[in-house]
Amino acid sequence: MSDSYKYIDPYFTYTDPNTGQLRNLQDISDPAVLLFVESSIVTKQL
Repeated sequence: MSDSYKYIDPYFTYTDPNTGQLRNLQDISDPAVLLFVESSIVTKQL
């Protein structure tokens, strides 16, 4: 993922405090795994 965009969330309401990534429904914190899972879900829906 690109480091040029960071979501600013000072209270960590929507982001994971360890990685800074937005929280997701699968509770995945590894960006590579998240990209794979989200791509798979979108592909299945298409």
